[in-house]
Amino acid sequence: MNSLGFDKAPGDTRIVVAMSGGVDSSVTAALLHEAGYEVIGITLQLYDHGMAVERKGACCAGQDIYDARQVADSLGIPHYVLDYESRFRQSVIDEFADSYLNGETPIPCVRCNQTVKFRDLLQTASDLGADALATGHYVQRKEGENGAEMHRAVDRSRDQSYFLFATTQEQLEFLRFPLGDLPKSETRAMAERFSLPVAEKPDSQDICFVPNGSYARVVEKLRPGSVESGEIVDLDGRVLGQHNGIIHYTVGQRRGLGIGGLEGPLYVVRLEPETHRVVVGPKAALARDLVHVREANWLSSVPVGNEGLAVEVKLRSAQEAVTGRVRQAGTADDTRCEVWLDSPQYGISPGQAAVFYQGDRVLGGGWIDAAELRNLEAARQVA
Repeated sequence: MNSLGFDKAPGDTRIVVAMSGGVDSSVTAALLHEAGYEVIGITLQLYDHGMAVERKGACCAGQDIYDARQVADSLGIPHYVLDYESRFRQSVIDEFADSYLNGETPIPCVRCNQTVKFRDLLQTASDLGADALATGHYVQRKEGENGAEMHRAVDRSRDQSYFLFATTQEQLEFLRFPLGDLPKSETRAMAERFSLPVAEKPDSQDICFVPNGSYARVVEKLRPGSVESGEIVDLDGRVLGQHNGIIHYTVGQRRGLGIGGLEGPLYVVRLEPETHRVVVGPKAALARDLVHVREANWLSSVPVGNEGLAVEVKLRSAQEAVTGRVRQAGTADDTRCEVWLDSPQYGISPGQAAVFYQGDRVLGGGWIDAAELRNLEAARQVA
């Protein structure tokens, strides 16, 4: 077996590397090339070149495509650019805009991995006769008794498993993640050792197609005339102020509400797209311990069933996992489930993901549809 788990020499193993133009994917290509694999680099042009020309640290457009080509040239590997702009618009950007207008807080990076990268690009890699598609994600792939398993990265501060929960079992069998057991500092050092042109390039911080981090501006451009002003009200419906669109708010938000002069801090408790209302209240009003999840994807053969399965669950990418039980919400083939949290959590927002773990292993996850409070007394004690 070679280092990627194939029963043949590295030189007889063709690997397509998804090269975004950043340090991580560039080091991935360099490592595999150094190990003797037949490496083919592919970069996807995902959104308008003009939007990205002046941006640094993004991916998949403008300067980043040029950077990926420079890295491929320095390594002496073939490199191709595929125009997936139309697919990306349909699968990711349009849904992003509609999700915000529906009062949700979307995660377009998950949809991008789920559709354009791990569906369309994976198929392209297969069509090229590749044995695997390798990416620069910080996540581990391990062989288990029932096939490939996904585990959190060794470097927890860089772990990206939350954004890959929608990966199917079939896709995971074909994927490889060479950086999953490395700290970011070592990746940077390797970039220097390989003398890669992007060794000093900063990491991307924003959603790639959102210039200057202004989500609302993108939504207004994509859906002109659909953003409507409305009222900011308290839990009793008393009007506290006005807003210029619910797309400017997210559940759990405290700052920037524009309703100063009131006693005690107020948070966004929920968004009402039908009435264009932003409902605010004290922190205690955010408490939720029952989460309804749609489009659940499972990477585990462990049956969930109606009695439930003890898990740790991450409800936002930047938050630590909390304990609870996940239960099937309907029939065995239903993609809906419920998460019963052991203690109330705050700021759970529709449109975010609930990702399930047992230890470091990723069992799967789904999209948060709604959340409610079933144990009022426990919420009072925590608050």
